[in-house]
Amino acid sequence: MIFFSLLAALVLEHYHPLRRPLAHFEYFARYASFLREKLDGGEQFHGVAAWCAAVLPPAFLAWLVGDWLGSLNVLLGWAWGVSVLYLTMGLKYYASIAEDIAGKLRAGQLDEARRTLQAWRGGDADEFGPREIASVAMERLFSHSHRQTFGVLFWFMLLGPAGAVLFRLASVSSLRWREATPQFSAAVGRIFHALNWVPVRLTALTYAVAGNFEDALYCWRTQARTWPDAEESVALVAGAGAMGVRLGLPLAVGGQWLERSEIGVGDEPDADQIDSANSMIWRGLVVWMVLAALFMFASWAA
Repeated sequence: MIFFSLLAALVLEHYHPLRRPLAHFEYFARYASFLREKLDGGEQFHGVAAWCAAVLPPAFLAWLVGDWLGSLNVLLGWAWGVSVLYLTMGLKYYASIAEDIAGKLRAGQLDEARRTLQAWRGGDADEFGPREIASVAMERLFSHSHRQTFGVLFWFMLLGPAGAVLFRLASVSSLRWREATPQFSAAVGRIFHALNWVPVRLTALTYAVAGNFEDALYCWRTQARTWPDAEESVALVAGAGAMGVRLGLPLAVGGQWLERSEIGVGDEPDADQIDSANSMIWRGLVVWMVLAALFMFASWAA
């Protein structure tokens, strides 16, 4: 059923793509801000308590509704799983933004490309040139494809709709609470690290299979520890290696240089590389679908 759930969710996204942040994620972001304001007392326990209050009730509700609908009718339970997967993945949402940036770069519309990138990532992009725009767009693309697609899929396969909700909300929480007190954010980060350890490595392996396998593994082995964000480093360096593109490097932000290491190998990033990265992610998704189909056939034959 996992294969058909994924297929149905992708068909829904094809005909009704999610073009804007969904209301339920905006409500969750407000709820997360409220919890941080009320519970962030500078202790690790406060971070754990806030995480449990933010993530576990929606995940439990997703499981409860799915179990109830499944007890009424198998198709109702399946439809619930498809709906949850559709609302938590958002593949077309970030892929379309990357395509838009690539089109504007190709047309020489740098100001429009900067504004689109700035709206997507936040922060200042006024001093970005074509290379920096393409580089940051590809980094965002690899990061989002993990956090909103492959990581969600892994936990969906493991725990069903509750797993998809658990991972996606844990991911959002880890990002939203980065500016909390160090102990609070560290506790939340450790929880997400535990949930993310296996999925991020499967994402990196997916990029390797869908792209240049040797370069992806080389970058994974040699560059992952040089990137400051430990939760995204494996996916980013493997994606850059699989694409044969050099990402990272310092960025001019607000009149100051943001130091970043170089990751990947090969060519400079450009609009065509952004489109190629999108294609690689779709090829990786096909790999997951093939594996899901094989597991389904194996379960039928058992």
